[in-house]
Amino acid sequence: MIAYTTIGTNDYEKAQGFYDSLFGEIGVGQMWSSDTFTGYGTDPSKPMFAVCKPHDGQDATAGNGTMIALACPDKESVQKLYNKAVELGGTDEGAPGPRGDAFYMAYARDLDGNKLAFYTPNK
Repeated sequence: MIAYTTIGTNDYEKAQGFYDSLFGEIGVGQMWSSDTFTGYGTDPSKPMFAVCKPHDGQDATAGNGTMIALACPDKESVQKLYNKAVELGGTDEGAPGPRGDAFYMAYARDLDGNKLAFYTPNK
């Protein structure tokens, strides 16, 4: 049902560098880019992730309670993305580990404070 998600940034070039490097860990790259909007994914028919300068010209803010969950193929990928996010200057919001019986997850915030979750089903 989700086509794509979009988060705002106050430093577009730094955000592009963060997400280029972060998503590169799992073989995902830019699908399109302009002066204000960059979309990441593997196929336009699958859910995508985008970062942008806010269209209204106001400062971007991270939504309280807003979180983007990114599917990972396995626990190693959850760990890899979490480690990379923190290495790139993101902040820890919950180390990798089981979350209940259903998921293995980790949480981090990007350079603008947007909350990301990296998850895979427990198998």
